[in-house]
Amino acid sequence: MKTDGCRERRESLGAYALGHLSEEERAALEAHLEGCPSCRAELAQLTGVVRPMSLADPARFESAPQLPATLGARVAATIARERLGRRRRRLRFGLALGGTAAAVATATVLLVLPGGQTTGPEQHVTFSSLPQGTKISAKLIPNAFGTEIHMYVKGVSSGTLCRVYLRSDAGKLLSAGTFRYRWGDDGSYPILSSALDLSKTRAMEVRVGDHAYFATVSNTDSEATSTESREAPQ
Repeated sequence: MKTDGCRERRESLGAYALGHLSEEERAALEAHLEGCPSCRAELAQLTGVVRPMSLADPARFESAPQLPATLGARVAATIARERLGRRRRRLRFGLALGGTAAAVATATVLLVLPGGQTTGPEQHVTFSSLPQGTKISAKLIPNAFGTEIHMYVKGVSSGTLCRVYLRSDAGKLLSAGTFRYRWGDDGSYPILSSALDLSKTRAMEVRVGDHAYFATVSNTDSEATSTESREAPQ
């Protein structure tokens, strides 16, 4: 194992082997080498490398190879193609997940909520006064945690944010969750939930983008129909 003295001297071994030390530095290092087998062994290895170097003729060295002028452009183009490919793969993956993201997210929420027997008849809500080609309806199912909401939306722009609310008989508006319409012509079927009991629900509101649509909920009739639409509050 090298001593502290070795650590101080080992940086000088290479200069010693090349003959670049002053007389004073050379004498001090040689005095250390006389009593240090480890440093002598390391110097011997360095000397074996230095000696062949002294035989080399610099005049016979070949010049460094020149890189093609177009190499930089080719490397940049390859990197750009790879980045574009990664973006396209992320986009395809995101679109594949997007169609099911809302339904999967709400289904996960429902799994952790306590289940139970229904406490009354389910309600079917159909929204009217909608733009041509748009359909919105819902099925409200009473449950132990409140109300389970099965939404159906069709005919709006893909990616449109939809927000669902239930209004209590006391007039309080409670959010039941949000989802984005991504199912195109096949319709969107997210499952949401609200803590509001269906027996205390008197109306339903669905905000599709900048527009809001309303439907009354009757607990004595299995079918409810909307009568109004307006701009959604910001």
